[in-house]
Order: sequence, then structure tokens, then C-alpha cells
Amino acid sequence: MKTSTKVAKRRWGIGALLGIGVLINYIDRIGLSVAAPQIQEAFTLTPVDMGLLFSAFAWSYSLLQIPVGMVLDRFGPTKVGRWGAFLWGLASTITAFSSGFAGIFAARVLLGIAEAPAFPVSSKATGYWFPRKERGTATAIFDAAAKFSNVIGVPLVAVTVVAFGWRWGFALTAVLSFSYFFAFLLFYRDPSSDTRLSKAELDYIQRGGAAPEGPAEGGAVNMLGYLLTKSKVWGLTIGFAAYGYTFYLFLTWLPGYLVQTMHMSIIKSAGFAAIPWAVATVTDLFVGGWLIDHLIAKGKNESTVRKSVLVIGMLFGLAVFGATQTTDPAWAIFWISIALGGLASAAPVGWSLPSLIAPKGGAGTVGGIMNFANNLMGAAAPIVTGMIVGATNSFANAFMVAGVILLVGIVSFVFVLGKIEPLPDPAPRGNTVPA
Repeated sequence: MKTSTKVAKRRWGIGALLGIGVLINYIDRIGLSVAAPQIQEAFTLTPVDMGLLFSAFAWSYSLLQIPVGMVLDRFGPTKVGRWGAFLWGLASTITAFSSGFAGIFAARVLLGIAEAPAFPVSSKATGYWFPRKERGTATAIFDAAAKFSNVIGVPLVAVTVVAFGWRWGFALTAVLSFSYFFAFLLFYRDPSSDTRLSKAELDYIQRGGAAPEGPAEGGAVNMLGYLLTKSKVWGLTIGFAAYGYTFYLFLTWLPGYLVQTMHMSIIKSAGFAAIPWAVATVTDLFVGGWLIDHLIAKGKNESTVRKSVLVIGMLFGLAVFGATQTTDPAWAIFWISIALGGLASAAPVGWSLPSLIAPKGGAGTVGGIMNFANNLMGAAAPIVTGMIVGATNSFANAFMVAGVILLVGIVSFVFVLGKIEPLPDPAPRGNTVPA
């Protein structure tokens, strides 16, 4: 019993640290959504202007995903995670001092650059720190934190913005970001370098199928070229990109939708917007995390369990169609809660897959490819939504577009992803077949 208590300790502390990082990471991101009505009024911005501001983060964030994944596979989560966390705080500070559309746009681009490593670092670190049978719950901790940020982050930033103005909302996120930088600097190490990790726990992690530490033998460029030829990687990428479109639509436009369509105040919209994100937090942890690990521990086929939750969660996401048929705030939140709850249960599966399907040293690159497409769609979602809302003065068609894109993602997960199992290692560069 004593040994099992020891084994259960350190890795879950690391999982909590990664979750706190993602929580702060997303509070950084949603600050603009909450402050948008004040910023729009202060600078006389159109819905298209706001769509551009909402998307600025996602363009730089998404374009850096593949390079960041390659850098991560070369240098590891410790170094990349430290630099990334420091730059979050710097970018938020600059945002707080911006003086118009151009300044806010540039600051959001910088924030995208700063936060590009965040999810790939968490995904790769989780692969290092957790055996396969605990990967669902461990991944759900940091992925659920992204959803939970809207439960506590939106009201927290909203109260700050209403009481002190939009600049103070970004000042708050800067303080949180720098606090996390110091925590990560003090507490995070890869398992092989962590002096606080017991030998018993390290053995438990490694025997349970943890991802091997270290760079790929063939090099980062060779790994990227190899992965881009694999249909399994493309199935994951297309499916997760479809998830990303709807996720970013709600992440950026949900408070504005409630203010414009449901005629709510900023404070009231923040309270209503927290409801579907609370549902998403619960389904993320208990369906995408605990239920998957529980079923696998009971002897169910690992690939079947993960893929079933992935596809069923995306199907629940189609409840977004329901929100197109109502102008009642309660019903709108009901349908959006079902949609986000379903998508949230699928998300940790998606984020666990890079470390589950990647060859040695390739998890960061797989995560980078996947998150590149995910956030490219995330950049498109607020722009397309802004254009549709500007042209029709309604969110109904914007939600319809999201539903159609989700259907494409479901098809990709079902027919292209294939079995969830590791890809073979690529051949080393310069390898020749003997005569």
C-alpha cells in the first residue's frame, strides 16, 4: 500500500500544473471576447473589424504550430514551455497598453506567437509523465482547463472590465501569466531529470507505456515529411480542424451573440456564457477523461473506446443546429451546452492521440500538424462569423456553417483516422537497402 501511495503522487502534480497553465492561457485568449463591446464602442469598429481582431491571435498561433512542434521535439517541453510562458505575460502587458485597432491587432498576433507552444507542450509532457491507461484523465485535466477558463475567466475578466475598463482586464491576464511562468520554472522537469520523482513512480510510468523521451533519430525535418505521408495523421488533422472551427466560434463570439441577439448586458452575458462552458468542463473530465480510462481498465479495446468517444462527441456537437431555430436565451444556451459538451468530451481524445500514434520523437510534430489545422479553422471561424453577422444581422447562418463543417470532421474521424496505434518509426536519413 505504501508503494502505491508513492506511485500516485508526483505525476498528478505535474498534470495539475499543466492544467493551470492552460487555464491561464485561455483566460489570456478570452479577454478580448469579454472586452469586445467596450473596445468596439471606444474605437468605432464594425463587426468585420472585430472578426479580424478575434482572428489575429489564431493566425500567428496556427502558422507557428508545425515549426513549434518540430522545435518541441528537438528541445523538449522543459525549455520550450518556459520561454512560451514568459512570452504570454509579455504579450498581455503590451495588449493592455494598445491604443487602437492596429495596436490591439499587433498585440494579439504577438500573443498567438507566445502561446503557440502551450498545447503541444502539455500534450508531449503528458505523454512523458503518464502511462497509456491514465492518458485519458491526464489529458482531460489540461483540456478541461481550456473550457473551465470560460466558467471562471469570463466572469472574472467581465467584472474587472466593467469596474475598471478593458485595459485592466488585460493587465489582470498579464499578472496571471507571469505567475505561471515562475511556477513552471520552479516545478516542471521531464521525468528523467526530476529529482522529486521516485524510482518506483518512474518505473510505473515507463512500464505503462509512457512516450520515450528524446528527439527523433532521423531529425525533425525527416519526421515531418514522414508524418505528412500518413493517412492516420491526416484523419486526425481534418477531424480536429472541424472541431476547432466550432470551438473558436463559441470562444470568440458567444458573449457577443448573447449581447447582440439576446440583448443582454456584458455582466449578464458573462453569466449565461459560463453555463455551456461549465457543462463542457464536466463532460471533458468525466467522459473524455475518466470514462475512457475506466473502460480501458475494464479490458475494453483501447482504440474502439477512444474512437467511439471521439465520434459520438462530435455528433453531439451537431446540436449547434438547434441554436439556429430559437431566439429564446434559455433554449439557445441549452442547445449550445449540448454542442459544447459533446465537443469537449471528444477534445481530450484528440489531444491524447499525438502521443499515442506518433513514432518516437514525433509527438510534438503530430500535435503541431493537428493544431495548425485546428487553429487555421479557428482563425477563419471569427472572420466568417463576423461577415455573416454583418451581412444578415443574425447568427443563425453562422451556426449552420459550423454544423456542416462538423459533419466533414466526423467523416474524417470515421473513415480516415483508422485504428489508434503507434506509427512505425521512419527510416533514418541516408538509409539504403543493402545490395
